Order: sequence, then C-alpha cells, then structure tokens
Amino acid sequence: MGASLSNLTENGSGNGRPGLGDIPESCVACVFLYLSPPEICNLARLNRAFRGAASSDAVWETKLPPNYHNLLDLLSNPDVYQNLCKKDIFALLSRPLPFEDGNKVVWVDKFTGRVCMSISAKAMAITGIEDRRYWNWVPTEESRFGVVAYLQQIWWFEVDGMVKFPFPPDIYTLSFRIHLGKFSRRLGRRVSSFEHTHGWEIKPVRFEFTTSDGQQASSECFLDDPQQDDGNGSYKRGCWIDYKVGEFIVNESDAATEVRFSMKQIDCTHSKGGLCVDSVSIIPVELKGRRRKGVLK
Repeated sequence: MGASLSNLTENGSGNGRPGLGDIPESCVACVFLYLSPPEICNLARLNRAFRGAASSDAVWETKLPPNYHNLLDLLSNPDVYQNLCKKDIFALLSRPLPFEDGNKVVWVDKFTGRVCMSISAKAMAITGIEDRRYWNWVPTEESRFGVVAYLQQIWWFEVDGMVKFPFPPDIYTLSFRIHLGKFSRRLGRRVSSFEHTHGWEIKPVRFEFTTSDGQQASSECFLDDPQQDDGNGSYKRGCWIDYKVGEFIVNESDAATEVRFSMKQIDCTHSKGGLCVDSVSIIPVELKGRRRKGVLK
C-alpha cells in the first residue's frame, strides 16, 4: 500500500492510470486558494506540482491581510522584504512585529491570515506606577513582553491605554490579561502568593473602550470571588484570565482606527492589591474561541 501511495504522488501510478503528479500546477493552485496556510505547507511535500503551487505568489496573496504593507512598514529595515516572495512575507508577518519601543506587537494569525495585536502594560498610563510603594515591574517569561506590572496596594486603581493602527476590515474583541496574586518559580515549580490580594470582591472593576468612529463598550466584573472557593482557593486566583471588554467593527482598512481603553476601580473607601497586569489584546472575534481556556466574557 505504501508503494501504491508513493506512485500516486508521481507522474502516473505505474499501471497507466493518472496520479497526483499529473494534475497541472495551475489546478493545484486553485485548490490551495481554499486551504489554510498549514494545510498548503503540508501538501507541498507531495510532489513537484504541489510544491510549485505552494510557492505561488497568487496563492499567498490571498492569505495575506489587505493592508499587509502597513505591517511591513513596522520592520526596522523595511527594504528587506522588497525581494521576498509572498510566501516568505507571510512567514515573516506570522511572527510578532514589535513597534512603539517594543511595547506593542502585531502579527498575522498563521491559520487565517487575520491581524492580531497585543499591548504591554508598559505602554499604558497606570496611576501611581512610579511609586514603588504601590506598583512594581516584575520580570517573567509568562508575558510575551517579558515583564508585568504588579500592584501591592492602592486606593485609586486606574489603567488607561491607546493604540492607533490601520486594522484591516474585521470584527475585533478587546480583552485585558490579568492575574490575581504574585507568581514565581520555586524548586522548578510555579507557585502563587496572595499575601497582598484583597479588595477585589468588594466592588467591581469597570472595563471600557471607545473608538475614533464612535463605537464603545463597557463591562464590570468582580476580579475576586471568595464565595466560589473550591477548597484550594478562588478559581479566579493564581491564573491568567482574559477579561473581555467588548467588540468593535472595522469597515475600511485605509484609515487608522484609534482605540482608547481603560480599567478602573476608583472607589477610595477601600484599598485593593495583589494584582498583575500584563497586556491588552485585540484579536478577531472568530479567533477568540481558539485561545486557551480562562476567558471570561
């Protein structure tokens, strides 16, 4: 059977019947238009015709976002892509491209070609961030930016940010990535400390965003919930959780969309602390279901 399958991938099947190798490269390319990039790369190993079609600029042009030139402009040396084929450009853009001092990254999803973005806490305005009595920057491998903001204790909690970018047409969801408790590694194991974690069950945190074309969304959520204690602690503690704020629609890719977002709990009748803020993500709605568990809507 192995020999028969091998024959099918070459010109002819060994018994006078046509094989996959007899399919014109142009026909293979037409089929590839309907497949995902990983599927195309897998099929490229079958034979020469499939390999040629898998390198076609016409195929990979359809996998790239319509504004991929804007993404290439973020490269430190944009001239490097001038001689690249579309397949290599896709591979380049599927890796995170940092901009604005490396505190924001954008990339193309390797399965769908959709544009995704992540914004570090370093790029946000955080009330009291300069005072080490309240906040500290904690290096960690659990953030794509290598550092998160850790809150020890504060009364006025407010985090604001903004991004202006030519997002391609799509429906996007915006989320804050937050962790209750301080984490570290001890004897090779990940451990969390909740020494400073308090106040998040008293009043909800308000999340909101607005866009330059008038769209807006908001939500409120208690970040801690002792009543849901499962014997090992609150299910909201000791893990990263993406708190969804809402969705916005981009209809045109020519104009840059400005998005302003915030997270706040400014009731000064009580203090709160023991919280890590990592980043804000802006990703197409259809991709959100593929993300890891721990997403609260």
